[in-house]
Amino acid sequence: MPGAARLTRGRHRVFVGMAAGVGKTTRALNGLRDRLERGEDALIGVLETHGRAFTQAAAEGLPVFPRLEVVRGGVTLGELDVAGLIARRPDVVLVDELAHSNAPGSAREKRWMDVEALLDAGVNVLSTVNVQHLESLNDTVARLTGVRVRERIPDAVLRGADELVLVDLTPADLRERVRSGAVYGAERAEHALTNFFTLPNLTALRELALRQVAHVVEQGAAGLAAGQSPGLSVQERVVVAVAAEETGARLIRRGGQLAQRLHADLQVVTVRAERISAERARLLDTFRAVTVALGGEFIVLDPAGGVAATLIRHVQAAHATHVVLGESSRSRWEEFLRGDIIRSVLRQTRNVDVYVITRE
Repeated sequence: MPGAARLTRGRHRVFVGMAAGVGKTTRALNGLRDRLERGEDALIGVLETHGRAFTQAAAEGLPVFPRLEVVRGGVTLGELDVAGLIARRPDVVLVDELAHSNAPGSAREKRWMDVEALLDAGVNVLSTVNVQHLESLNDTVARLTGVRVRERIPDAVLRGADELVLVDLTPADLRERVRSGAVYGAERAEHALTNFFTLPNLTALRELALRQVAHVVEQGAAGLAAGQSPGLSVQERVVVAVAAEETGARLIRRGGQLAQRLHADLQVVTVRAERISAERARLLDTFRAVTVALGGEFIVLDPAGGVAATLIRHVQAAHATHVVLGESSRSRWEEFLRGDIIRSVLRQTRNVDVYVITRE
């Protein structure tokens, strides 16, 4: 009943796909319609049809909650009205495109943050997202497709969902859907088919989607079987060591993927430098944000006895089981004068698996 108080967190059902056009939003709309027909107070909170006829048809007749108008630079933008929905307290609300960035001046930066606020208020949510928007897969997707996705969500958003629904379509069928004009207009469709929507790209993205959903479900089942919260583990700990260099974010994501597979804790460490430029400080802020998005802890270590010695002491004190390092950027002469960090970690740690990631 609208306006009724709820004491428990809302349930989150996420429709996951490999790319635009597979039918995530249509499936979510059909689910919303089913709830409405069962007598529930079901609303569309925000819907992005992109002019697609099949999406518009699926939404026809469904109640829509008015968007919040945000004025920016003389332009009025419509965003999810979180406060209004919390005041209304519907049984379930559909929130499309979970990775969307809200207009500047909004109460929260990202739409997934809006969803968290609704869930905390006891509102059930149906949402949609494509697999390439996951933080831990950002480098993998860029390598496979040549496209660097800018709008991303923390992996913890999927891990914390109550239910994942994989909306699958074969790459050939999706390409045919794009070619027919069902996903994009004629001019954009041809460009899409020869760039992002190639058969190799879609095949790789489909595999990522299948693997990611299976992994999250398996992780949750393992945690429940052990009497733990999904994804919680005290047996394994992954420590990623980074310097204030451009390759750091890639190391963190690789470490995050490893931690997910092992159901392990993730720590990202860097050794404090005596002096640091504004650019390097910005990089470290970015690394901290990526770490948090992956559910990890970012730690700045005070140096004592050199970088290698500081890192080794932390690995031992943290009882790390896995260490992720980047290939050294030091010259041979620098290694001779200051020591080889990777070799030192390999020699002076026991019962620790060390992963060295190439700079390429």
